[in-house]
Amino acid sequence: MVSFSLKDCTLCPRECYADRAAGNKGYCGATGELKVARAALHMWEEPCISGEEGSGTVFFSGCALGCVYCQNHSISRGLAGKAITIERLAEIFLELQDKGANNINLVTPSHYVPHIIEAIKISRGKGLKLPVVYNCSGYEKVETLKLLEGYVDVYLPDFKYMSDALAERYSNCGDYFAVASKAIAEMVGQVGEARFDERGIMQKGVIVRHLTLPGCLEDSKRVIKYLHETYGDVIFLSIMNQYTPMTKNAACPELDRRISEEEYEELVDYAISIGVVNGYIQEGETASESFIPEFNGEGV
Repeated sequence: MVSFSLKDCTLCPRECYADRAAGNKGYCGATGELKVARAALHMWEEPCISGEEGSGTVFFSGCALGCVYCQNHSISRGLAGKAITIERLAEIFLELQDKGANNINLVTPSHYVPHIIEAIKISRGKGLKLPVVYNCSGYEKVETLKLLEGYVDVYLPDFKYMSDALAERYSNCGDYFAVASKAIAEMVGQVGEARFDERGIMQKGVIVRHLTLPGCLEDSKRVIKYLHETYGDVIFLSIMNQYTPMTKNAACPELDRRISEEEYEELVDYAISIGVVNGYIQEGETASESFIPEFNGEGV
């Protein structure tokens, strides 16, 4: 059994060894205190996650990645949120189930894995029946993922970059591909091929998201090619066009625009041309701040 201590935290690939148990912050910005910014039904995930009823999303504060273009920066770096107990987190899971959620969707959860496992145990003991979705950046440590076997039903990771240079420039992690490729292999190994209920809601499986960034079309094609050649139809791909520049980025001015329709269409056409079948694309005005939820403590 793999275990971790928050006293010298190595839950994520940063392995910063912060004494979070003593109140010190790790690279993720979090102490050992469990902090949640929002818990509510979310209608804007992939159709097999949200369905018509909504996904029971729980947005955790802090992030071990820290992308310069983060759309949720108020919680990933601003650390908006409320400190709660593990017992309260278990109650939140049950409250979302009572509201009709299709699943419990853990958003940016990596640095709270020990807390989450205990909350799942408690809530299952009190009647939680929903599948658990692990919604993450893809920059995950395999040893930490192994702790989640039997607790997570659906993995929903990003796969952001093939290029080490892009990963270093935008997310300060030149090892992103090496880390994320091993992490996704572990996820697929745990849950296997996708399974759906009679309504088309995913009960088991892996959906890998890729957010297309301005000027990064060729790297995006490499991401899609790698995932399709490695996993074929075992996983689902979600090709996203919703990149939204939140503020002017002096360090990376090339990111101060949305991607064009032509760029996105070229990437989707490329995915189809190489045989991608199990996938989702975005249509309409998804690149909008209105699609970013308010982190106002709702449901916490």
